[in-house]
Amino acid sequence: MTGMPQISDAEWDVMRVLWRAGKPLTSAEIIARLRESKPWKPTTVKTLIGRLLHKQALARTQKERGKDYVYFPLVGEDECIRAESRSFLDRLFGGALKPALVHFLENEPLTPEDIRELKALLAEKEK
Repeated sequence: MTGMPQISDAEWDVMRVLWRAGKPLTSAEIIARLRESKPWKPTTVKTLIGRLLHKQALARTQKERGKDYVYFPLVGEDECIRAESRSFLDRLFGGALKPALVHFLENEPLTPEDIRELKALLAEKEK
């Protein structure tokens, strides 16, 4: 696959189910797991699966016994997060990390524990 596929918010939900499962799932299993958090009809989930197949974010194989397909991710969660983060930085902050960090530090609440962890990360980066 060339490049990272653009994944919509709803498609992220489908991908998260597969990433969390850690194994291939049938469409029925994906639908059942999404039913816990999304009021989507099975046809909606199958449409999302089809889009992800077309984007080459998912692949499928036929189960050994039966006619059902099982679906599995072709892209990892970490690489999707990296690509989405880069796209976000490029769109909103011209690709610059410092203004993004300053924005969030000034506008989002942080616990003392959050601040300690951020300081530790920065100290590690400084080495």
